[in-house]
Amino acid sequence: MHVLIVGGGVVGLACAHALAGRGAEVTVCEAGTLGGGSTGRAAGGIRTQFSTRVNVELSLASVPVWESFADDFGVDIDYRRSGYLFLARTEETAAAFRENVAMQTEAGAPSRVLSPAEAAEYLPELRTESFVAATFSAADGVADPHSAVQGYADAARAAGVDIRTKTPVTDLARVGDGGSDGGSDGGSDDDSSDDGSADAVATPDAGGWRAETPDGSIDADAVVVAAGAWSGRVASLAGVDLPIAPRRRQIAVVEPEGDLPADAPLTIDLDTGAYFRPEREGTAVVGGHFSETDPDVDPDRFDESMDVEWAVEATERADDAAAYFGPETRIRNGWAGLYAVTPDHHAILDAVEPGLVVAAGFSGHGFQHAPATGEAVADLCLGEDACEVDVSALSLDRFESGETLRERNVA
Repeated sequence: MHVLIVGGGVVGLACAHALAGRGAEVTVCEAGTLGGGSTGRAAGGIRTQFSTRVNVELSLASVPVWESFADDFGVDIDYRRSGYLFLARTEETAAAFRENVAMQTEAGAPSRVLSPAEAAEYLPELRTESFVAATFSAADGVADPHSAVQGYADAARAAGVDIRTKTPVTDLARVGDGGSDGGSDGGSDDDSSDDGSADAVATPDAGGWRAETPDGSIDADAVVVAAGAWSGRVASLAGVDLPIAPRRRQIAVVEPEGDLPADAPLTIDLDTGAYFRPEREGTAVVGGHFSETDPDVDPDRFDESMDVEWAVEATERADDAAAYFGPETRIRNGWAGLYAVTPDHHAILDAVEPGLVVAAGFSGHGFQHAPATGEAVADLCLGEDACEVDVSALSLDRFESGETLRERNVA
């Protein structure tokens, strides 16, 4: 079986690696450079503290890969297990935390509910008077997305995957017995980034797919759309409408006024949306989305630089949570990237048409879920059942049936 993957971010490369490992012939088309889209602008978080079972399970299935990545892939991803600390300012949020932890621990995640005083044991300068509860998991941490892309790309090439950069897919059409009703005659300038309702993807009567690129046509038995915030554009070439919105998110690197410990957890003030974590050489990363509006952006033409006014607000909100960030905090630099957001903040992992699989819409969680996603996509493409996570709840038709999920732990 030949599988074409559109998108050369960490999700697409993880899918390529998993498929090649099961004997498939794989081609990856990336319109830009590997990891040059959302993956290269990610914060690098890896956590098990989600509010839905399927997201927790995707994390739990991915963590062992991140743990052994250096040994298995020969690349150090700077995986640091300092934990995640979630903070609640209201009793309503605290009640949700308790429900989440009960579900997480039942699934196998070692999270627990803390009092503000207990949370201060992990973050000594926490402004405990502002909070009513917290949660913490020592299984959570951060890693370097750039290094992960390098490791997956090297391993995929070693397994025989044909990786083509600067190769946008400009059209997708069904061929063979499946007909050609899905394709368009367009020439989209898709710049793919990283970044089931149908059973067997490549059934004998389904035909295959033909992708058009500037370098010619590519025929495949199956196509995987793993183009992150560009996935809606790619799927539309095949006549499929995906509810995935490209949304701009920012990150700032600052020099805190106080001494933020290097082993401090990634801390999320969930009621304000602010988060921060230590970075190298005494710096810290701060982030969060605070605006009441969240418009879609053109993924090819959005502002990739950081807004200084936003960075000031992000730093002030971090200071409102913990007394490391005062008026003497210096903003060094920052950037903006894209979340591929679905209405319920969960990915679409589904064979949306015979031979057409979508792995996109992770709403900021694609990097950390990439290993498990690769196995789930391989199952969908090959008609197998090897992945330990049941991703049926992530089908595209949930948005039409109303059986959507709700991820509340989103920063």
